Amino acid sequence: MCAAESSPLPTPAPVRRFAALRVADSRTYLVGAGLAMMADNIEHVITYWVLWEKFHSPALAGFQVISHWLPFLLFSLLSGALADRYDCRRVIQAGQALFMLVSAAWGVLFLTGELEIWHACVLLVLHGCAGVLWGPAEQMMLHDFVGREALPSAVRLNATFKSLGVLCGPAVGSLLLLGLGPTGGIFANIAIYLPLTIFLFRTRYTGHVRDAGTRQSRPGFRDTFRVLRDVRDDSLLVGMIVLAGLGAFFVGASLQSTMPVFANDLGAGNAGTAYGVLLFAAGVGGVVGGVVLEATGWIRPSVPVAVVATVVYGATTLVFAVTGSYPLALGMLVLSGIANLVATSTAQTVVQMRAPAAERGRILGLYGMSSSGLRLGSGFTVGAAGTVVGVHTSLAASAGTMCVAALAVGAYSARGRTRPART
Repeated sequence: MCAAESSPLPTPAPVRRFAALRVADSRTYLVGAGLAMMADNIEHVITYWVLWEKFHSPALAGFQVISHWLPFLLFSLLSGALADRYDCRRVIQAGQALFMLVSAAWGVLFLTGELEIWHACVLLVLHGCAGVLWGPAEQMMLHDFVGREALPSAVRLNATFKSLGVLCGPAVGSLLLLGLGPTGGIFANIAIYLPLTIFLFRTRYTGHVRDAGTRQSRPGFRDTFRVLRDVRDDSLLVGMIVLAGLGAFFVGASLQSTMPVFANDLGAGNAGTAYGVLLFAAGVGGVVGGVVLEATGWIRPSVPVAVVATVVYGATTLVFAVTGSYPLALGMLVLSGIANLVATSTAQTVVQMRAPAAERGRILGLYGMSSSGLRLGSGFTVGAAGTVVGVHTSLAASAGTMCVAALAVGAYSARGRTRPART
């Protein structure tokens, strides 16, 4: 690896608004990815409801969260190695095939009435593994579709389409559950994964096309964990990976799991309605934020932007945790959703642009291990701690700690801004 650039993160040239949507393959991929994310969430809606109705097991409910995020912590680096070494289209298709296989298995077990807890545990883990396969390969495909110049647009719009999928998933899942029942609904859900899978047979991009002339020989799997050693001396990369981990560890999945508590405590009429509106506000921020940022071009990817957005994410979450005002809580959730989208998409873009081509998949896997795998930690920082001091206090303390830690990461990353990028 050599120093080949005069600055660590060259400022991208101005690009047209919604640049990633102007590339046909990128546009089709983004729509397919949004649908696949919606299918992922539909499966959660249907299976979680069936599992609770059948077993009434709080332990199984906790395992649902662990099984979803633990594979990211354990296998993201290996997934990145697969993306570096093989055709990313096939890696993503393997993940999509595993999603569909799991949905089909749920359907058969619902149909036969033979579902047992051990079946559920195996399928939940396999579902989490399917998500791991998708991550690094997807980011490499985005880079291949649009190139370096429009990469910020592609990463941001990908996050936006996925946020839209997460937002629509519970509504569509509930409609399928009510209209077709759990068995019909879970079988119908398989079809929603198909557009992305079929498209990947049609596109010529492999995740490596643009780098074909510059990539070094692809390292073997025995070199997978070497990236940990290589990255540690690059404070920009380390800073962005740690920054993503802070949001995951201190807030992560805890907002959704603790939302019923806040809906009840805010006392805004019917608790069920309040719960639904709060969840919608949390999801809509990411969608609106992504669209507005693409339409205006106000923010370009940089380390200071990622740090400030993470601090805003923590501060708005803290206000949400302590306020007794329902309208203010809604406003803070929308703002936190916007800030979280800016923080994560910016950090991921910086990592992509900073990473050497030959190790991009592994470094993106390391990023995924931090940004997704560490979501397990929020079960302790907010959930477990909340049983001792109360959820409001634990979430506020976690969010405040995240703000302080983000500022420290910003100071650390500043050390690397004058270093040349590695290639």
